[in-house]
Amino acid sequence: MGDPSGRASGNKTGSTNTAQNTRKPSTRVRNVVDYDEKRAFQNLNDDDVDDAEDVDASRRPLNELEEHINDLSDSWETESLFQDAIEDLAEDRFFTDDPEACTPEEAIEFRKLLRAVGPKVFCERTIFAGLITAKKLLTAFGIRPPAFLEGADDSDYHPLLSLALSRELSKRAKLPAYNSVDDAVELLKRCNNIMVLTGAGISTSLGIPDFRSKGTGLYSKLEHLGLSDPQEVFDIRLFREDPTIFYSVAKDILPNHNRFSPTHAFIALLQEKGKLLTNYSQNIDNLEAKAGIRPDKLVQCHGSFATASCVKCGYKVPGETIFPDIKAGRIPRCRRCATQPGRTLPNGSNSRKRKVNRDGTEKKPRRRPGDYDSNSDSEFDAPSGSGSYANCGVMKPDITFFGEPLPDEFGRRLTEHDRDRVDLLIVIGTSLKVAPVSEVVPFLPPHIPQIYISRTPVSHVNFDIDLLGDCDVVVAELCRRAGWDLKHEMIPEGQVVETKLVEGWQSRHVFTQVWPAPQNEAGQSNEEKKEEDDEKKSKEENKKKKEMME
Repeated sequence: MGDPSGRASGNKTGSTNTAQNTRKPSTRVRNVVDYDEKRAFQNLNDDDVDDAEDVDASRRPLNELEEHINDLSDSWETESLFQDAIEDLAEDRFFTDDPEACTPEEAIEFRKLLRAVGPKVFCERTIFAGLITAKKLLTAFGIRPPAFLEGADDSDYHPLLSLALSRELSKRAKLPAYNSVDDAVELLKRCNNIMVLTGAGISTSLGIPDFRSKGTGLYSKLEHLGLSDPQEVFDIRLFREDPTIFYSVAKDILPNHNRFSPTHAFIALLQEKGKLLTNYSQNIDNLEAKAGIRPDKLVQCHGSFATASCVKCGYKVPGETIFPDIKAGRIPRCRRCATQPGRTLPNGSNSRKRKVNRDGTEKKPRRRPGDYDSNSDSEFDAPSGSGSYANCGVMKPDITFFGEPLPDEFGRRLTEHDRDRVDLLIVIGTSLKVAPVSEVVPFLPPHIPQIYISRTPVSHVNFDIDLLGDCDVVVAELCRRAGWDLKHEMIPEGQVVETKLVEGWQSRHVFTQVWPAPQNEAGQSNEEKKEEDDEKKSKEENKKKKEMME
């Protein structure tokens, strides 16, 4: 699971021929930028770009930064250290609150220059020329200089900067023609083969938790299980060893109603208007089907609760048949296994004749080699009283666990059908952290416009337009501006939505419902909740001050 791995590279250059011959070319860094194409970027000086190619390689300093840019694999310990750090340091924003950081305007120009001339020439014209320090240049690429390097030599920032440049070049280049909310609306109206990629964020308004949100996401609530990684709940190997771990949380993600959100209705509206090419859903709640998305328009990348299968014999049943067991905290068992010889039947009898010892106790059957497998007999036997299918195979919802392949339809439809037809991509309610679904975005042709809709932006993808806020609010406002009638009981009549451009960005917008005032589960508006939080925070601070004085 990971982000696109392509990185920028060039041929090794140095101050001597010996340096060229002794260092091996990088096997990790790949050509990800077409420099000729990037010269079309606006506001770039073409003469400067041409001149940059004529720089005398013999006068270029061969230092740690250039070595990292050309062959990151030669220092894997350092790279590993900074790779971990960069994920925590990347904030994907302009640091307007920091006077020592690049301004938004400077950051945009530095990013354009990097794509236009490549990493080596870029460093020659910036770091090596003394134009800017490596520490400050990090902020142009959304990286806050780490505290553990504070006071260090500027050269100590070079390994981190090399990774920041590679990270930037691995992203798809944003299309400069699309920036505003109106641009997004025009794309919706104009395009007729729209691919929609959705995640858990489109269902949260129904009370179904997402996975990665801090505090409220499912993974945040699984710390009590003592797992090294909360994703292990969905690890197929762990499920086969002990399905009780999955079923201890399954009821929290179980679709328990037939309702679907306004965002689901928006996708159905695209289908109704003949604009939906395919909805690739990472969700397992099957609500897209409930909303009316046709099977020929829907790819459930991670499966769903719609059906369930026995991990022992493969018997498949409608998912709803195992819901009562899941809600009751029991492990669902296979009814067909119960009819096989030696299995417990629904009436509690057994198809194999019971043999008894002389003292009247039941003889245990002799187990022959091959009789035992991980999902049979006693390994997952439920406690007494848990049902008459305790010794049968375990039923598993047909959701794709980590370690299981995605449905064949995912790759087939994407490569053979959609890639050559799509004219707009809309990504909604997902942080794009799980491969291979996360690889769909860079797999599409780079000239295809891309719109991102979610509460928070992502840092590893350059979308053309970012529409930030509650997904339901964003799609409702888009439809209103497009003149489309998006009907849904959760969209209030007379809804008023305010859009605001994020400071330092031309294409990032925040959507806020201002009327009626949004309320939380306690019935409070956002302003009331903020006042309550501020008051609580003030009391805590006063308490701490008092304790310190005492």
